[in-house]
Amino acid sequence: MSRKNPNHIKNGSVAADVVIYAILLLLALICVYPMWYVIIMSISEPIHAQTLDVYLLPKGLYWGSYKDTLSDAKVWTAYYNTIIYAGVCCIGMLITCAMAAYPLTSPMLVGKKFWVIFILIPMYFGGGLIPTYIIMSKLGMYNSRWAIIFPGIVSMWYIILVRTYFATIPEDLRESARIDGANNFQILWNVYVPTSKPIFAVIAIYTIVAQWNSWFAASIYLTDEKLQPLQLYLRRLLILQQNLANQTQNGAGGTSDSEELAQKMILSADQLKYTMIVVATLPVMVVYPFLQKYFVKGVMVGSLKG
Repeated sequence: MSRKNPNHIKNGSVAADVVIYAILLLLALICVYPMWYVIIMSISEPIHAQTLDVYLLPKGLYWGSYKDTLSDAKVWTAYYNTIIYAGVCCIGMLITCAMAAYPLTSPMLVGKKFWVIFILIPMYFGGGLIPTYIIMSKLGMYNSRWAIIFPGIVSMWYIILVRTYFATIPEDLRESARIDGANNFQILWNVYVPTSKPIFAVIAIYTIVAQWNSWFAASIYLTDEKLQPLQLYLRRLLILQQNLANQTQNGAGGTSDSEELAQKMILSADQLKYTMIVVATLPVMVVYPFLQKYFVKGVMVGSLKG
């Protein structure tokens, strides 16, 4: 009789695989459905969007909200501003993180402990809104793009994250490059940057998403509509639409035509919310899959090596 090998790996049961896949499919549907719900609500007839009786498929097809939103030239100006802020801040963040984290991993840095503590303090304590506003005004950055770009290219947390990742790179690589005659900038660019793509991808996508969704700082520092980002413009457009609908409803005066116009504006304002969500999040959803593999790897490495 043949004896069973105790080290033999047993195959899982089909029933267990079915249960596991079913649970994973359910979790995937739970994650995907909210966005799908927003999409079908944005293209359904306004009356169905207001009564919230759309669940799986759109009821009717209505593209009026998209037409009104995308035909507005100011929307594309706001899109352009958001792309500028997100792109410049992303590049600036990567540069500042790399250049600040690299010397913190050097054994020759004098006072390394002091500099690490110096960087850690702003992670927990900040000056607040009023001092920041005063600084922006005194430096002449109020109502200019620099009011959004300069604060968005430095993050103490990201510097510490990159420094932790750099610390996992063998010091022998730095010494070998130095023996070959490379200076610090060459070592950083040719040795550390190519081996740190995962962590840079994490920082890039975090920065892009943060800038893409940001509107509060712009509402404080940017009064010129030509400089305001997409989120702030959509917020103002939505508030204007709702106020206009309320004014029309209050001033209807009982006439059937006025009441009908007020009802249409209210329906349009309700559906405009879903349309704006799609318009604002679609570019990020398109870009994210290309960075996902680096994003997952960088998060895992940062959590294990930190």
